[in-house]
Amino acid sequence: MTVLIVEDDDLSLKLFSELLKSVGCTTLLTKNGGEVARIVHRNQPDLILMDIQLPDVSGMEVIQRLKGDPASRDIPIIAVTACAMKGDAENILGAGFDGYISKPISVKRFLETVAKFVGNTKENDGNRRGYCRDLLQSHVG
Repeated sequence: MTVLIVEDDDLSLKLFSELLKSVGCTTLLTKNGGEVARIVHRNQPDLILMDIQLPDVSGMEVIQRLKGDPASRDIPIIAVTACAMKGDAENILGAGFDGYISKPISVKRFLETVAKFVGNTKENDGNRRGYCRDLLQSHVG
């Protein structure tokens, strides 16, 4: 399973990537929201984790582009953001995100949320995806 992580904070980017690698996922990394469409078209990730507050373009703008593009509209996208005020989750989900994780993250919650989307992705690498899914399930039990 390949996960694109869009996050401008170096520590968060490394943490998310290491957590996903520990359960068998392959990660693609970018700090730049403007690069997301190019990376998605080139690599077709199974899942995208995206910060909302990026330095160059809002995650809300990026999701509108991705969900409006037939090549990327079916890729699940999870917002990972410090926006945790009342109503933020509803606004984020209403904008088209498929899931929401608030920062600072709980490792268990992070892996649980990712695990929900493992079975909902395209089936072109079933053995690796099954391995990733099984490892995720063993971590979230």
